[in-house]
Order: sequence, then C-alpha cells, then structure tokens
Amino acid sequence: MEINKIWLIIGFVGQACFFMRFLVQWIHSERQRRSVIPKAFWYFSLGGSMILLSYAIHRADPVFIVGQSTGFLIYIRNLVLLKNEKQEAG
Repeated sequence: MEINKIWLIIGFVGQACFFMRFLVQWIHSERQRRSVIPKAFWYFSLGGSMILLSYAIHRADPVFIVGQSTGFLIYIRNLVLLKNEKQEAG
C-alpha cells in the first residue's frame, strides 16, 4: 500500500475517533435524560486529537496543527481534573 493511502486511512481513523466522542456523549446524555459529558468523551477526544495531529504534521498544515495541539492540551487537562475530583471524593 502506498504511503499516501496509509496517511489517508490514519486521517479517517482520527475522524472516526472524534465522531465517537459525540456519539458516546449523546447516548450517555439520553440515558441520563440530561446533558452529561462522560470520561469516555475525553478519551476519544484525546485519541482522535493525537491521530489527527499526526496526520496534520504529515500534511504540514499549520492551521490544523495548532487546532489539534490546543485541543490535545484541553483534553488532557479535563482528564486530570476528573482524576483529581475522584481522588478528592474519595
């Protein structure tokens, strides 16, 4: 398989991870009957961001790189906040 096709697949896998975060959030919220952001949302966000950042770097797209890098930091921070919240609760 040629390299460009492999990177195209990587890009689509990243997009699929990003889509999954919304699907997980929607299903979880429907079950709770209120808007909820489950921990899985942040893990899918982080995974999708890492994959898409790799794709953006390969494509040398500075706009895409900045956007995914910023999101990556936000997703990690939210996971740290959730971990701290759980430890404080007990």
